[in-house]
Amino acid sequence: MFHSGTFQGSSVRILIYLLFTIQLISMGAMEMSGPFWPVYLRGLTTSESLFSFASIAVYVGPMLGIMLTSAFWGRIGDRYGHKLMMIRALAGLSLTQLGLALCSDIWVILLLRFLQGAFAGYIAPAQAYGVSIEAPSRRARLFAILQISTNVGSLLGAVVGGLILDYATFFWINLIASALCAVCTVVAAVTLPDVPPVKKTPVVDAAPQPGRARGVWQGSPLMPLLGVMGILLLARMLPQTSFSLYVSSVFEVGNSVTGLCYGLLALGFILSATRWARYFEQRTQQQTLQRMSWVVIGCIGLTGVAGLTRNPAVFVMAYFLWGVLLGATTPVLMALISKTVDSSQQGYVLGVAQSTAQLASIAGISLGGLLSQVYGLQYTYLIVCLAYAMALVLIVALRYRSVLLQPDEAPRCD
Repeated sequence: MFHSGTFQGSSVRILIYLLFTIQLISMGAMEMSGPFWPVYLRGLTTSESLFSFASIAVYVGPMLGIMLTSAFWGRIGDRYGHKLMMIRALAGLSLTQLGLALCSDIWVILLLRFLQGAFAGYIAPAQAYGVSIEAPSRRARLFAILQISTNVGSLLGAVVGGLILDYATFFWINLIASALCAVCTVVAAVTLPDVPPVKKTPVVDAAPQPGRARGVWQGSPLMPLLGVMGILLLARMLPQTSFSLYVSSVFEVGNSVTGLCYGLLALGFILSATRWARYFEQRTQQQTLQRMSWVVIGCIGLTGVAGLTRNPAVFVMAYFLWGVLLGATTPVLMALISKTVDSSQQGYVLGVAQSTAQLASIAGISLGGLLSQVYGLQYTYLIVCLAYAMALVLIVALRYRSVLLQPDEAPRCD
């Protein structure tokens, strides 16, 4: 049976780089169409109400599909292997992209986008597979590397998609994306070694403990850790819908500056995530949460500056530094979440985490758009600060909960 201790260090590094490349290409392929769906949908209908609904549903649909199915696919991966789930997800991406390339009916497009999330959902099985081959002490770095690949893929995919659309039609964006995902499917199937699922070791008790089936949740920090991650992601997504309107109306700058701000947030994350992961690697859960509280305080300060300043240069710098701090949030929290269970349940727990992330993103996008309409754009970043303050309260409370592991205890890993 293969596990993280079976592979030599150099072999693990090669496999991690391979996972990075596959995720970068496949996620980049998906994002080639990302910024341009409203432009394409505009040409498919003359109904303003249908266009408004479709331009939101085309983004929310995949997120909803992932949210509803990630835990299910994670359980299947725990039972039959996470490599199989990666292949299933990549094949699902390829087939749905092909369907989107061939389809011009707006309702079928929305259905395919939902099915794309429900039957694909690549990120969670890739994380679970990475956990099965990587040493537990390097888990935060693993999650950072995989999230960096998603961010880099998103940036490059949007650029490549724009170039394709300048010289060809939207059909070719989806067709090329389908082909790239098909290539990734073959590469994953041929090059990644099989890692058989870890079987649960039966525990003999003198008296059976009630609720053992719910042991993943009962007496575990899993639920509050998911809550912290969800609130942090919600706070990050609150300015999403109103971002371009806010920048253009407050600073009266062109689209290039708006794009620069948006890109610098991702760039800050990309540059800092692995460094933060190394910093947190040897920390206990209590120490990690203590330092995470300071990261969140920094996020409150930077988003406060972004909301108060009327200087474009200060706003740009605040956005970049905010991205740097975001590199210390999701990857580190994902590592803590992963360590709450043993190897036999990684797929399920990471699937639940992925569902939580999608739910938080949907809530953040929806709530941000609603609140900006009700209260106005000027309060956008004040609302973000309040969301971060809620996360800070939860983190501080978590540090003193009895369910958390004590600093001198070893976390349950493998």
